[in-house]
Amino acid sequence: MTEVGRDLAGVETPFLWVDLDTMDENVGVLTGFLRDAGVAWRPHIKGIRAPGAALRLLDAGAIGVTCATVGEAEIMAEAGIHDLLVANQVVGERKYARVAALRRVADVKVAVDCDDTLSGLGRAAEAAGVQVGVVVELDVGMHRSGVQPGEPALALARRVRDTPGLRLAGVMGWEGHTAWLDDLDRKRQEIERSIRALVETAELLREEGCPVDIVSCGGSCTYSVAAEVPGITEVQAGGGVFSDVTYRTHGARTRPALFVRATVTSRPAPDRIIVDAGFKTLPAWINAPEALEVTGVREIGVSAEHGILRLDAPDHRVRVGDVLDFIPAYGDITVFLHDRLYAVRGGCVEHVWTIEGRGKVR
Repeated sequence: MTEVGRDLAGVETPFLWVDLDTMDENVGVLTGFLRDAGVAWRPHIKGIRAPGAALRLLDAGAIGVTCATVGEAEIMAEAGIHDLLVANQVVGERKYARVAALRRVADVKVAVDCDDTLSGLGRAAEAAGVQVGVVVELDVGMHRSGVQPGEPALALARRVRDTPGLRLAGVMGWEGHTAWLDDLDRKRQEIERSIRALVETAELLREEGCPVDIVSCGGSCTYSVAAEVPGITEVQAGGGVFSDVTYRTHGARTRPALFVRATVTSRPAPDRIIVDAGFKTLPAWINAPEALEVTGVREIGVSAEHGILRLDAPDHRVRVGDVLDFIPAYGDITVFLHDRLYAVRGGCVEHVWTIEGRGKVR
């Protein structure tokens, strides 16, 4: 694209960009820690969504990627990534057929937490002449999806193992309920409790003759504890390579590398700044984004096309036409709003990554 090689200042706002030096530093933090822990890295790309960025993670040592949907897995396979985990339940005949077709070109595995989907997925796999990998998802404390650890998980694993067209690949869990805990001692204890339930269930399955190659868990705010519990084989932390206000607030060991750049379009009052990035570009729920070049910001609000910075005191230094960079509140709810991600080094656009995962919600 023509923007490659351009100074970042020449790109029209609003737009999403990533600082490659900081991103590479973040990747090094994750890969170094996991390497020392003896655990593989399968980063979740639900908040990354751009195959160009995902391929960079594989170049750094990731074994594959974790996806939220079949659609995400399909675009990653098209980009040449062949070790895929869809860490959600896949339901419906058309999706079973898509998974089976994807298995012809990639080692795709999907999560299950009950036996309602097994026969349909197995039939689709047999019809396509493939065997689809399955991981049993456990509820390790988040109380969202997942079968209970122990005997219930063992019973489901046996049914997976005995279903034609399916291959039992392992178990996974997500200790997401611990990510936002502020008490660090309690957070560590709860992460360890959750991951031990996952590991103990994996050991039970092996003792009962069920193959368990994968024991997968861990996010960007929990991996530093989860990866050190013996028995884990891989960690799914992905959003931390970009980081944001939410990850930084809740203990991620990485620095913000993802930004939205906006232009000041109005100064209607000395204590108010209006920019051209609203909730279609820079959402402000879960947390508020953070403005880098402005001090004394009391709050940031957004409407569809406008960002509104309200200041503690009058400030005449920021003028119409100035550009401001914002750290997104949460990358997962920001990246998917954009078509392109500008990858920047030293103020120069090095890559323009198409966010092909935009809209891939099924």
